[in-house]
Amino acid sequence: MNDKEKQVIDMIKANPYLSQQEMATQLNISRPALANIISGLMKKGEIVGRAYILPKKDAIVVIGGANVDRKFHLNNEVRYGTSNIASSHSSVGGVARNIAENLGRLGNSVKLITIMGNDQDAYQIEQESSTYINFDLVEKRENETTGSYTAILSNDGELILGLANMAIYDSLIPAVLEKHESTLINSKCIVVDLNCPKETVEYLKNIAEVRNVPFAIVPVSSPKMKNMPSDLKGVTYFICNLEEVEMYLNGRIESLIDCEVAVKQLLELGAENVVLTMGDKGVYIGNYSGRKHLEAVKVNDVVDVTGAGDAFVGATLHGVLNGDSFEDAVQLGLYNASKTLESDKTVRNDLSAEELYNWRNL
Repeated sequence: MNDKEKQVIDMIKANPYLSQQEMATQLNISRPALANIISGLMKKGEIVGRAYILPKKDAIVVIGGANVDRKFHLNNEVRYGTSNIASSHSSVGGVARNIAENLGRLGNSVKLITIMGNDQDAYQIEQESSTYINFDLVEKRENETTGSYTAILSNDGELILGLANMAIYDSLIPAVLEKHESTLINSKCIVVDLNCPKETVEYLKNIAEVRNVPFAIVPVSSPKMKNMPSDLKGVTYFICNLEEVEMYLNGRIESLIDCEVAVKQLLELGAENVVLTMGDKGVYIGNYSGRKHLEAVKVNDVVDVTGAGDAFVGATLHGVLNGDSFEDAVQLGLYNASKTLESDKTVRNDLSAEELYNWRNL
């Protein structure tokens, strides 16, 4: 914004019901000139409504995948080339949707932007998620199929094979998001997963950087790292695992020293805060104040690994967006991930802000 626009915003903050003539007089400009400034601010989404009400920046906008997850748990050790006895069940998932539900269960206002088919899977996702997630910005398409993910899990809960049907997200291009630009620029935070095309991630990063909106990138898998932006300037939170960062930086990570070097490189590329997750070895974090390793929270019994990474992201972002320090927020993420590993749910039913902070205060 230029100086005159900033002056108008300050005047509206003081009294949103001033007339244009009153504002023009105070600024010593003509009323038509003031009207042009007002029009420009409305197009930018800085003010809304006839009384020039400033929009509330209270919703977290999450963009990316919303799927139906189908999980097959093997009863015994896997045997390749033949049939394996397994039990199965389906649930709603998708990285963006999972993060959104974690944030919603923690009491945040969350809006999801994605594309789904107009099918039974889309209906299931909305029915099971709408208590915690606002679906008003979701686009449904008649001739496309809602995303799905099929996981084959070992008898001890580890992932053997994952099958992703995510072609629908290739059409989640900037033109889809431009319709919701006012919502994006007035959001509390923008979170994107790398199911989105690279051009979309770049578009969101540019909005966040120009409008000073907190912005988080969450990779989905190492192959999806091709959708990363060319640099990390404007990225407030970059959260990835070892395999993903190896792909992005084109190098091997085999020690804690390697982790520190990788985090340093990501910070040098422009990210403000970096989290490198390492499974049961904890995480390596870094920002302008330094870099350090944090131990994982003890897990009593791993039931299902699906959703643990998204639980970590959701609780971490909840912490930083609600006043916790970066390190304290990451500790919340580690706890939420550990409890999700002990649950058979992708997003655990007992998650709440009270439960999260009660753990930290023990």
